[in-house]
Amino acid sequence: MLDNIKVILVGTSHSGNIGSAARAMKVMGLTELVLVSPQCEVDDQTLSLASGAGDVAENALIVDTLDEAIADCVLVVGSSARSRTLEWPMLEPRECGRKFIQHAQQGKVALVFGRERTGLTNEELQKCHYHVCIPANPQYSSLNLAMAVQTLSYEIRMAWLEQQAAQYPAAVIEEYPRHKELELFYQHLENVILKTQFISQDKPNLVMNKLRRLFSRTRPETQELNMLRGILTSVEKSLAEQNNKD
Repeated sequence: MLDNIKVILVGTSHSGNIGSAARAMKVMGLTELVLVSPQCEVDDQTLSLASGAGDVAENALIVDTLDEAIADCVLVVGSSARSRTLEWPMLEPRECGRKFIQHAQQGKVALVFGRERTGLTNEELQKCHYHVCIPANPQYSSLNLAMAVQTLSYEIRMAWLEQQAAQYPAAVIEEYPRHKELELFYQHLENVILKTQFISQDKPNLVMNKLRRLFSRTRPETQELNMLRGILTSVEKSLAEQNNKD
């Protein structure tokens, strides 16, 4: 499913930003990078800042127009600050991630980022089905390109993980003993350790209180408690057999 997700960079002017974006993508499991009319080349600085994600940058598809990049996409979302001049359906990052995973089951989807200084043009934004805005601090909302790619790629991955988890049945909730069953266990335990002389008849509570605290902390499940009761029963049986021999 993640293979159906494209990250498209439009008019990137700094080669290092391509590498940083590639790294941000690969960390989150995204590998398809498309460069639209880049103003730089994939060079040594790109690979240096990719830091192990050089394959994503080197395998990037380079096209001349945004139309070419999104031609096969069923969903296109443009990253943009909220605009007062261009009314367009907006997504929050979390909602964007979920929508991407939903549509990636049907075909290719694209997340589009604009130029470092000026972002996407209005014409380019109008080619997108939705715009997504990262709700940064309004007093300092300066996100660089790689940060934006990282943030939105993270939301996509989280949505993918949610979708994966939903495919598996819920974890089995273990059965725990009722209070009455615990009390019967403690009585059984006290009787056995009295018989084995592990505790003395005159001061049994000193040790029993500590044992209660121990089992309260570990909170044995019903099946585990039954095993413990079985061990105690086995000890009682051995004691009885020994006494009969004597």
